[in-house]
Amino acid sequence: MHDKEVDGTSAREGDRPPGRFKASGPRRRHLAAHGLAAAWVVLALLAASVQQTLPAGRWLAVHLFLVGAATTAVVVWSEHFAVAMLHARLPDRRWSNTRLAAVNLGAVGVLTGMWADRPLLLGAGCALLIAAITAHLVVLVRLGRGALGGRLAPIADYYRAAAAALIVGAVLGWLLATGRGGPQHYAGLKLAHVHATLLGWIGLPVLGTLFMLWPTVLGVRMAERTTVLARRVLLLTGGGLLIAVAGLAAGWRPGAVAGVAGYTAGVALAALLLARTVRRRPAISAAAAWTLAAALAWLLAGVVADLVLLAVRPLDALRDIGALLPVLLVGLVAQVLIGALTYLLPIVLATGPGERAALRAVLERAWVPRLVLLNLGVALLALPLPAPAGTVGAVSAGAGAAAFLALVVRVLLRSGRGLLRGVEEGPAPARRPALWGTVAGAVVIVLAVLVANSGGPGGGTTNAAGTAGPGAGTTRTVAVTLADMRVRPARIEVAAGTALRLKVTNTDTQRHDLKIEDGPATPMLGRNDTRVLDLGPVTADREAWCTLPGHRAAGMTMDIVVKDGTTGGGHTGHTTAATTDDDGGGLDLSADFSTGFEARDAALAPVPGGTVHKVELRAVQRTVEVAPGVRQRMWTFGGTAPGPTLHGRVGDVFEVTLVNDDTAMGHGIDFHAGSLAPDRPMRTLQPGERLVYRFRAERAGAWLYHCSTAPMLQHLGNGMYGAVVIDPPGLAKADHTYVLVSSQLYLGTPGSTAQVTKMRRNTPDAWVFNGVAGQYAQRPLKVRAGERARFWVVAAGPSDGIAFHIVGTVFDTVYKEGAHLLRPDQPGGSQVLDLAAAQGGFVETTFPEAGHYAFVDHDMRHAEAGAHGTVEVTD
Repeated sequence: MHDKEVDGTSAREGDRPPGRFKASGPRRRHLAAHGLAAAWVVLALLAASVQQTLPAGRWLAVHLFLVGAATTAVVVWSEHFAVAMLHARLPDRRWSNTRLAAVNLGAVGVLTGMWADRPLLLGAGCALLIAAITAHLVVLVRLGRGALGGRLAPIADYYRAAAAALIVGAVLGWLLATGRGGPQHYAGLKLAHVHATLLGWIGLPVLGTLFMLWPTVLGVRMAERTTVLARRVLLLTGGGLLIAVAGLAAGWRPGAVAGVAGYTAGVALAALLLARTVRRRPAISAAAAWTLAAALAWLLAGVVADLVLLAVRPLDALRDIGALLPVLLVGLVAQVLIGALTYLLPIVLATGPGERAALRAVLERAWVPRLVLLNLGVALLALPLPAPAGTVGAVSAGAGAAAFLALVVRVLLRSGRGLLRGVEEGPAPARRPALWGTVAGAVVIVLAVLVANSGGPGGGTTNAAGTAGPGAGTTRTVAVTLADMRVRPARIEVAAGTALRLKVTNTDTQRHDLKIEDGPATPMLGRNDTRVLDLGPVTADREAWCTLPGHRAAGMTMDIVVKDGTTGGGHTGHTTAATTDDDGGGLDLSADFSTGFEARDAALAPVPGGTVHKVELRAVQRTVEVAPGVRQRMWTFGGTAPGPTLHGRVGDVFEVTLVNDDTAMGHGIDFHAGSLAPDRPMRTLQPGERLVYRFRAERAGAWLYHCSTAPMLQHLGNGMYGAVVIDPPGLAKADHTYVLVSSQLYLGTPGSTAQVTKMRRNTPDAWVFNGVAGQYAQRPLKVRAGERARFWVVAAGPSDGIAFHIVGTVFDTVYKEGAHLLRPDQPGGSQVLDLAAAQGGFVETTFPEAGHYAFVDHDMRHAEAGAHGTVEVTD
C-alpha cells in the first residue's frame, strides 16, 4: 500500500489531456472543493462564536459544519476513493462538478431557508440536496459495474450506504423543520435524523475509509482479513443503523437500542482490527495517524454512551443527545477531516515528492499542541462539568480547529499559485472551472443572508426612530433573567441615545423568550440558555415580554424607559384593559344548546379491573360549547374540560402517560391523590414531549388533578383540571353515583390580557358543573324515587369553592376530605357540602318522591350564573 494506491488519480492516465501537470483537472477540482469546505468551516466557526446573538445560532453552527463542510468533503472523497478501490474509470468531471455544486447550493437553501424562516426556500434546498445525493449514489453504484474491482472493492459499499443514510436524514430534517412530522413524534424523529446523519452519512464513510487509509498512513501492509471483516462491520453498522433509525422514528425504544447495539459492535470490531495493524515503526504521517486514532476513539466512546442513554432514558428525555454532539461533531467529524486532509491534501495537490513533503510539513506544524487542545476541548464540552468548563472547552477546541484551518488555507493558496503557473505553461482550458463560481457563489449567498438578517429575530439591531440624545455614544449591558413568570429587572431606565444590550438568561424549568417591541427577540430558551439582544441606541420607551400564550398577561413584561421622557410614540406600563372581543358579557342560560350538543356523562364509571390502572392523557387545545350557543377555546387533558375522571381503590397504582400535543406551549400535571417529589413528574413538558407519572393511591377521597405549569391560574382557568375518586374501604354500593366538578369559566382568547384580568379580579363569566354552564338544567340527571344517589363533588376553582346543595332533600351522608362527617345511622342531617378550592368529598341522599330537584352552588351568584342543574326523579 502506497500513495499511488490512495490517490487513485493514476487509474486512467491515458484519459487525461496532455500538459505539464497530467492531473491538473482533478487537482483544480480538489483545490476548489477544499477551498469551499474551508469556507464552510470558517462560517461555522463564526456562527459558533456569535451564536448567542443569532437566531437558531447553535443549529446554524452545527449545520454549516455538517451540511456544508462535511458533506462537501464526503462527496468529493467518497467518489475519489470509490474510483481507486474499484479501479474504475473516472466519472465525467463536468457532471461531478455539477453534483458538487448542487450539493452546496442545496445546503445554502436549507440553511438560509431555516434560519430566515422561508419554508419554500427550505423545501427547495432540501429537494436539491436530496436530488444531488441521489445522483451521487447512482454514480457510486454505476462505478462498480464493469470495474476491475479488487480486495478493497467492498469499501465502496460504505459510501453507498452513507449516501442512502443522508437521503433519509434529509427527509427527516425536512419533516422536523416544517413541523409535518407532528409534535407527538418530534423527539423520535429528531433522534432518527441525528443518527442517520451523524452515524450514517459521516460515520460509515469514516469507518470504510479507515480500513484503507489507516495502514497507508502507518506505512504497513493491510491485514489479511481486512476485506472479510469490512463486510461484517458494514453488516453490523449499516444494518444496526437502519434498525435504530426506524425504531427512533416510530418511537420504539427497544428497536432503537438493538440497532445502536449492532452499530456499536461494528465500530468495536473495526477498532480492534485497526489496533492490531499498528507496528512499532514511524508512521508516514504521525500527525495524521494520531488524529485519526483519536477520532475513532471518540466515535467508539460516543456510540457506547449513546447506547447507554437510549437504554436507560426515555426518548423524549433525550431529544437530540446534546451531550454527545461535541463528541461526534468535534471529536469525530472534525478530527477525521483534520487527519485525512493532513495526509491526503499533499498527495492530491502536489506535483512531485518534493512539493508533497513541503505541503505535509506545513500541515503538520505544531500538531501535538493542536491535537491536545482539540481533544481537551471535546472532553470539557462532553463531561457534566460547571459552565466555565464548557466555555474553556469551546475555546480550546475552537483554537485547535482554527489553527489547522489557517494551515489549510496556506496550503491551498500555495497550491493555487502553483496551479496557475502550470496552467500558463500548459494548454489553456476552454473556460475556467465552473466549480470556482460555485465556491464564490455559495459563500457570497450565505454571507449576504447573514448580513441581511442580522437584525432579525434573536439577533442584530433594530433601532427606534429618533435623534441622538444625551446617552449617545454610551453602551450599556444589562443582565435580564426570566423565571417565575417574571422578567427581572421589570424596568430599565436609560438616557436617550444609549446603546442597550440585554443579556437574557432563562433560569426557569419551562421555556421562555423575550420579544422587544419593534425590535429583536430571542428564540425559545430552555433552562439556563442565554442570548444577547442588541437594541442599538434607544430613543423611545419600549416594552418587552414573553410571547408564550398567557405569559405576557401574567406579568412577564419589562419596561425600557428613556429617562428624559422622550417617548417618540412609545409607551410604558402594561396594557390591562379588557377588549370587547375578550369580554364575555352576559350569558343567556335559557337559550338552547347547539344541535348535536351532548352533556357530559356525570355517572362515575366502575373501578377498572386489577390494581394497576394505565391511562394516557394528551394535553391539547379544543374549541367546545361551554354554555348554550357559546363556544370557547379551552386547554384540556384529553380534549374535555374537565379531563377524564380516574377511579380506583386504596392501594391501587395509577400509571398516567402525559403527552403534550399542544404545539403552542408547555404543560405538566399534578395529581393531588399521590405523594411524591414533584421535581421530575410535575415538570413542564414542551410540545411533543411525554412522561409517565406513576403514583400509588394511599388515601381515599375525591382529589383534584390539574396542570402544574405556571401560571397555574391560567391553565386551570382555561380547563386543565380533572378529578380522581378513590373509594373508601368498605364503601356501600349506591344505586346511582355521579361526579360533579365545579369550576369558573372565563371567556375570551386564552391567555389574553382581558381574560387574565378577569381571572385576577375573580370575575368569571360563569360558574359551571363539569365544564358547561347550565347543561344539567336542560339535560337532567335521572333517578327513581327511593333510590340512593351518591354525588362526588370536587371544587376545581381556580379561585372559588362551592356550597353544594340539592333543593328538596336532606343529606344523610357527608364525606369530606377523607373523613365521614355524617353517616346514615346518625340522627343528624346536612344541607350543604362546603368545599374550598381543590377540596373534594361526597354526599348521599334518597329522593322521597317523583319530581324535579334542583342542585346548585348555594352561593347564589354562582347558581344564577351557571352552577345549577336538575335531578329528574321518576316513580
